[in-house]
Amino acid sequence: MATVYLLTGGPGTGKTTVIRQAIARSKAKAGGFYTEEIRSGGTRQGFRITTLDGQQAILAHIDVPSHHRVGKYGVDTNNLDKVGVAALHRAIDESDLIVVDEIGKMELFSPGFKEAVLKAIDSGKKVLGTIMLNPHPFADEIKRHPRVKVFQISRANRDQALREVISWLNPTADETKPQANRQH
Repeated sequence: MATVYLLTGGPGTGKTTVIRQAIARSKAKAGGFYTEEIRSGGTRQGFRITTLDGQQAILAHIDVPSHHRVGKYGVDTNNLDKVGVAALHRAIDESDLIVVDEIGKMELFSPGFKEAVLKAIDSGKKVLGTIMLNPHPFADEIKRHPRVKVFQISRANRDQALREVISWLNPTADETKPQANRQH
């Protein structure tokens, strides 16, 4: 069974929403972070990292001066390392479930982030996250990893994705028994 479950898909398909809903229904002690849009007057201004223990930092913003850019957004890799990567390391050490939302173009500017993702995958703990849809050498390597299951989410299959993630997080007693012991 996969120990890593990653959602992929286009913007606005509900990847982060599914992760937040699944975590809320999980019995596992979760740590890590998710990303949220920063909006002003209905216009996206950037992205914020929010850790599951309540810390926040700006990941990228139109007003961040940085040589790391994705479109109009300057990426603050220092904030990512101080808040997001630190949250991943705490989750690896202290939690049953490691949440990483997202493995994307902005986050992949940080060597520390890439290292933390690999350490999380190799930890043997469950990892729930999102990963960029577009090709990228590091992201493609993660998608092909034998411990990783990737689910491409859309607005049409979002409810199915949530059911699958919840089932993966909270297997029933019957699902954990060997096949020969199941009653049909």
